[in-house]
Amino acid sequence: MTDHIPTTTTDSEDTDSQPSAGFIAVLGAPNAGKSTFINRAVGTKVSIVTPKVQTTRTRVLGIMMHNQTQLIFIDTPGIFEPRRRLDRAMVAAAWGGASDADLVILIVDCQRGYDKDTRTIVAGLKKKQLQAILVLNKIDQVAKETLLELTAKLHTEGVFPETYMISALKGDGVDELLSDLAQAMPAGPWLFPEDQISDMPARLLAAEITREQLFLQLQQELPYATTIETESWEEKKDGSVAINQIIYVERSSQKAIVLGKGGARIKSIGAKSRAQLEHILDQKVHVMLFVKVREKWGDDPERYRDWGLDFNA
Repeated sequence: MTDHIPTTTTDSEDTDSQPSAGFIAVLGAPNAGKSTFINRAVGTKVSIVTPKVQTTRTRVLGIMMHNQTQLIFIDTPGIFEPRRRLDRAMVAAAWGGASDADLVILIVDCQRGYDKDTRTIVAGLKKKQLQAILVLNKIDQVAKETLLELTAKLHTEGVFPETYMISALKGDGVDELLSDLAQAMPAGPWLFPEDQISDMPARLLAAEITREQLFLQLQQELPYATTIETESWEEKKDGSVAINQIIYVERSSQKAIVLGKGGARIKSIGAKSRAQLEHILDQKVHVMLFVKVREKWGDDPERYRDWGLDFNA
């Protein structure tokens, strides 16, 4: 186990003064902390975060600058045992992100340890002959002995050349990891403008922020039966933006739950979504939400195109 990612330099070379850029795929089991880590690295929300598993549905790019290096993180859906068409598409997107990246990191939730989902990912790395940087997350939540045992167990797999220990939520260990990742990126021009933090279209980001509120405010399985579409986006003369969104559910009974008694739930979802979007967009936002029933929206190819997923995965 090594503490740093090796780099190749010479005395005449100043790597900090030369531009470099690269893609880093962030793999992990559902709810391991991938989105939290990327949001921490970028410095703002580019991927939604909830306590529920399988929140991320598509690949999201989080882009940051570290000196002269542009780090482009691919926040992938969590890898798990797929059961539905959408599950299969999400898992395929995750592995596609890993195959396309310059570097792969695997985030493991120390509290959950070497669980079934993480074993599936390790088996996938071996099958695809990929190496990954091991990032043990939530280190503040477990005893040191447990942490060392988990590290030793994972290193027997032979796919982790380096290990880092972090708390993505608190930021512990993140700066060292980012610095070493920057040193490992290939030399070359930046791939995005210096001030760009994501490739996600504003309409899709707005839909994701509202979907985050559905996960936070609704119970059990209902959020998984919903999807959001930003129907319109209108920039107003006063500098504000008016956003109309449709929340699609699969059954009429679900529509009543999303609306809540006297419309209280939908109002709360809209208010929290608006506040988040105003913070991210740095402008006044008006959010109008509508709930419609669309049976089997999960079998609609158009939804998959919007998310950048392969319908036939």
